[in-house]
Formats: sequence, C-alpha cells, structure tokens
Amino acid sequence: MSILVNADTRLVVQGITGREGDFHSRAMLEYGTPIVAGVTPGKGGQSALDGRVPVFDTMDEAVRQAGANASCVFVPAAGAPDAMLEAAEAGIRLIFCITEGIPALDMLRVYWVLRQQGVRLIGPNCPGATSVGQAKVGIIPGNIHRPGRVGLVSRSGTLTYEVVQAMTDAGVGQTTCVGIGGDPIVGTSFVDVLDMFNQDPETEAIVMIGEIGGDEEERAAAFCAREVRKPMAAFIAGRTAPAGRRMGHAGAIISGGAGTAESKRLALQAAGIAVADSPSQIPALLRAAGVR
Repeated sequence: MSILVNADTRLVVQGITGREGDFHSRAMLEYGTPIVAGVTPGKGGQSALDGRVPVFDTMDEAVRQAGANASCVFVPAAGAPDAMLEAAEAGIRLIFCITEGIPALDMLRVYWVLRQQGVRLIGPNCPGATSVGQAKVGIIPGNIHRPGRVGLVSRSGTLTYEVVQAMTDAGVGQTTCVGIGGDPIVGTSFVDVLDMFNQDPETEAIVMIGEIGGDEEERAAAFCAREVRKPMAAFIAGRTAPAGRRMGHAGAIISGGAGTAESKRLALQAAGIAVADSPSQIPALLRAAGVR
C-alpha cells in the first residue's frame, strides 16, 4: 500500500511544455507514473514528451478528455496560484505544487479556497512524493529509492534525498516519501501526513525531517505522543542558525525566540521519538528500533 499516489494515479502536468515541466515529466514517466495529459494555455492540440502525452489548453479539457485525477504544477510563481485554482475548479482533488517563490498573501487565498473544496494540496515549494515502485510526482530522484516499510515526510527537498539515499544504502526501504514544502503557508502539514502513515498497514515505521521556523514539528510531536505507536526517527535542520535570519526555505526563520531547532528536538524527544544529530544517523536509529 502507499499514500497519496500509486499506479492508479492519472496525472496532468500543468506547465508541461516549459523547461522544468518537460525535464521532470520525462523522469516521472520513466519511473512509471501514468501522465495522461499536460496543460499549457495556447498549446492545446499539441503533444509533449516526444508525442507520448497530449497537451490541452485548460484543466477542464484534461479532466474530461484524459481522465486526469491529480495535478503537478510547474507553472511560474506569477501564474501558479491561478493554476491551482483552475485544477480544483476542474475537479482535481490532489495537487502537487512544485513552484517556489509564490507570495504568502497569494497562497493564503489559495489555501482557503482549496480547503473549502476538499482539495489536498502538497506544497508549494515542495519536491513532491514518491510511492516506491508505483509512481512519483514532482522532482524527487527515482533512483535513490528502495521498496520497504518506512514512510518519510520532510519539509526539505535536499535533505529528503540525503536521508532516503542513506536509508537505501543501509538496506532500509521506503513505502512513500513526501515533501510537504518549506514555505510559511503550505497545503499539507506534518500531522496530515503522519496520520496517513499511521493508518497505512504497510508502513511500519516513520521518518520525519524538520527544520527551524514555525511550530509544525511541535504540533507533530504532540500528535505522535497521542496517536502514533509505530517506531519513529527524526532530524531537525538548522541547529546553528542565528535568530532573525532566514535559512534556505521562506519558512525557515527563528523569530522571537520561537521555532528553534532545540525546542523542536526537545518536543520530539519528549514524545518518545529518536532524534538524529545528523541525517546519516537515521538508518541506525531505525535499526535500533527494530526496523529491518
């Protein structure tokens, strides 16, 4: 089993004819993801990916004619909010937004509209998700994965890759890996994904990768203390980050003494979660918890 995406996902890529959309769509298709359509206004009737994927002008056409049920957004920041809203209006209920640099005020509007319509948004500014051996949506490299029993959720794209590669090298496989994005306003929280993993019978252990800024990790720790009984390991990036300076993601900033790596580490440990000092320690912590 997996969460979010699988072999039944019928993906439409918004912005498929752009440089990033074309490059990553090829990687998704090669991994086995069923890409049934692309959308680029003004290029309807053409095809993408060497003729393998039809291109439509609108999301409504992609849903009605190709049966798309999930979207991946590679539209530049100025147009990405409208792209997400168009996908939702067309009936898409799962959207991955890879685009970075979307203004928080624009995302606030999109967040509430999608929430009211029951749409699951992953991102923005996220690497996407991979259900290992079934489908990948976004920009996570497919070759770093190994099928297994560990679910991973992260705010960081590059740390996701590093930890997954370390797990794979250690023989620890994954069910699904999800990057929720590092912006201040994202559609899906740690708690949302942890709950999915907690209910997935094939996910026997969970890895969480957090970073400074906000209180997502503290909320996740409280949820895990109440609900999760599966083995967990975590890593928090930014232990040496100075207050008031953004580190990497737009949401990775310590403000007013809140959101420090140490406060998050302590919250996770209090919830009984093993916290690594470096990403490379994650496989050993999982092994110590009995994960094979």
